[in-house]
Amino acid sequence: MSGAGRLIGVVGPSGVGKDSVMQAVALARPDVGLVRRVITRPEEAGGEDFEGVAEAAFEARVQAGDFALHWQAHGLRYGIPGAIAQDLDRGRTLLVNLSRAVLAQAQARFSNFAVLELSAAPEVLAQRLAARGRESAEDIARRLQRADYALPEGLARVVTIDNGGALDKTVAQVLTALLPDMTQTMTTDKTGAADRPETIEVTE
Repeated sequence: MSGAGRLIGVVGPSGVGKDSVMQAVALARPDVGLVRRVITRPEEAGGEDFEGVAEAAFEARVQAGDFALHWQAHGLRYGIPGAIAQDLDRGRTLLVNLSRAVLAQAQARFSNFAVLELSAAPEVLAQRLAARGRESAEDIARRLQRADYALPEGLARVVTIDNGGALDKTVAQVLTALLPDMTQTMTTDKTGAADRPETIEVTE
């Protein structure tokens, strides 16, 4: 494991508002950094602030070991730059938009790792996906089918928050649930698994 800071992996179905929540949390807490992902799509596609690269360039960086984590979803490839380890070593807290498929890998690699799981009702997700105008009706349907995929077992700390309502309400819940205990470390056994996995669900 690496890093004295905390990496918070933000997950949730397409349309749940992960990027909006992350940006709002970072505005409320300037000491919290946002990780810029590398994605195999044009930067002019809009959405989050990301580095767009061609497939060949992405694969070259995979082979060079440039990514701390990488995965494929929705016909695209996503990478998390290995340079985040430097910020974590300096004690920073970082928010990163992750796939559920790499959460176990992230926990194994980064100490004091936590998961923020955002949720919303299916009709809310459908409305948000349609409003952003990036996907066809078929793409939206496929993304909604993946909305209820379960998190992998063995995650040490998971905070689940309903983001179906006002953004400021969600941000307040994130700050209360995750940020007050930044210095807390998790006790692990010899296998690296947390002794007492903790899951907190925040709903009203």
